[in-house]
Amino acid sequence: MAMGVTLAWPVAVGLGFVVLTCLVIALGTSSSARYEFEHNGARERQRADARAAGNHPAGSRSGRTPTAGSGSRSQPQAVDVAVRPAPAPAAPGPGWWLVDEWAQVVAGPFGDQIDADWAALADDLPAVSVYGKRSADGGVAPRPSPEERAWLTELGNQLDRLPSDWDSLLSDTDPLTTLVVEVAAALVEAGLPLHDASKIQPAGGVCLMPAGPFGGVLVSWRTHDRMGVHDLRGAAATDTVSQSMNVAVADILWNLGFVVESLGAAGPALVTALR
Repeated sequence: MAMGVTLAWPVAVGLGFVVLTCLVIALGTSSSARYEFEHNGARERQRADARAAGNHPAGSRSGRTPTAGSGSRSQPQAVDVAVRPAPAPAAPGPGWWLVDEWAQVVAGPFGDQIDADWAALADDLPAVSVYGKRSADGGVAPRPSPEERAWLTELGNQLDRLPSDWDSLLSDTDPLTTLVVEVAAALVEAGLPLHDASKIQPAGGVCLMPAGPFGGVLVSWRTHDRMGVHDLRGAAATDTVSQSMNVAVADILWNLGFVVESLGAAGPALVTALR
């Protein structure tokens, strides 16, 4: 009996050790499996969150916010810009205006005189067109229009054609100077050019000569050199054309308001004044 008890004890101890070892292994395996399950579940949740946010689970390099003092450039930021006051509108330059009898502007500015006159006619405005710059009192300070400046240039070119006989007579204060300029302007406006005597041009035109003791301007017609000098059409044709043109020029000047005296049946005319 004592012998059986002695043998059973070591067997029970060994069996207990084996059972305990198996229990430890089972518990360790269960813990490992639970750890792997929870770890994998956490990883899957992280990936799902990353996909929902549009970022990689490890983070994005481009989305990191640089720390203060780092060498990377900061993201652009809106800055306040000082607002400057808008410049005052420039005063309107010279133009065509319609003014009433009190010289006050009623309409304008217009691009040219035709537009201004047409507006006055279309709207039945009792106004006249004036070129200039509008003044503070509501009127217009007159200025030479572009058309007027172009005309003065053209007239100056025509006056340069006057013969040298005028060189010692023309002055800013001499009434004869004013008269010859008025005569030249009227003829050019009528479409009749002055004869270019200073450059000895072959083309014809109106000759303007000082009348000396008569105190006026002698006006005559000169034909082209082909007719007047070379006489290609004969003397009779030259005389007929010269006489006809002298009469025509005298009539034009008389109709334009000049005092005209005939110095012969068909010879030059003497212009002494404006009526």
